Parts: sequence; structure tokens; C-alpha cells
Amino acid sequence: VQLQASGGGLVQAGGSLTLSCATSGRTLTSRFMGWFRQAPGKEREFVATLRRDGGYTYYADSVKGRFTISRDNTRNTLSLLMNSLKPEDTAVYYCAADSGRTILSEARNPARYIYWGQGTQVTVSS
Repeated sequence: VQLQASGGGLVQAGGSLTLSCATSGRTLTSRFMGWFRQAPGKEREFVATLRRDGGYTYYADSVKGRFTISRDNTRNTLSLLMNSLKPEDTAVYYCAADSGRTILSEARNPARYIYWGQGTQVTVSS
């Protein structure tokens, strides 16, 4: 399974971007697909995740109310709509998918995700 993230770029504070993640290879049977980000000098952090059936979404407090995660199961694509962007949102954003056995309480843990995209840079200028 390969994940390909796209949609990053340079945007002014207050602007919007939509990230997309396309999957290819054998059929993805993940239960959760999510977005993580890593800023220079910092550890990779959780941004948002969504369960395959759409029955559960979870956001980091720092992005809640500004970001929206969505998934198209027929096309096996994942999206992240980012509004009201702030300079502190600057990071490389990664899409990821779990093995299909992650339980709800573990859905924010990057260690539960075994498939990762290559990352897309988001830079927010002040």
C-alpha cells in the first residue's frame, strides 16, 4: 500500500489549504486514516483521524474548529481542509493509515499507523 500526500504550499495567515492523500497498491483495509505533522525540531504530532465508517473523528485541540478531515472510501482518498491557518501550523503534513486493528483509544497514537505518505510541506506566513 502506498500513500501519496499532496496539496501543501505557502499561504498567508488566515488562509486555507486542502490536503489530499491518495492510496494505491493492494486494497487498504485500515480502520483509521489520519493526518500528522512535524515542524522543524519537533516530534511528529497528531492532527486528525477518521474511522473508516465515518462514525468517529478526532482532532487535536490546536486544530479543532479550523480543520476538517474527510474520507472517500470508494476512491480510498483522505482529505484535510484547513481553514484559518496560523503560522504555528507550519509543518510537513503526513497522511497515514493503520493496520485495521487499532482501537478507539489508540487512534491518536502515530505508532498505530503502519502506512505513511511522503509528506507535504505547509508554510503559513504571518
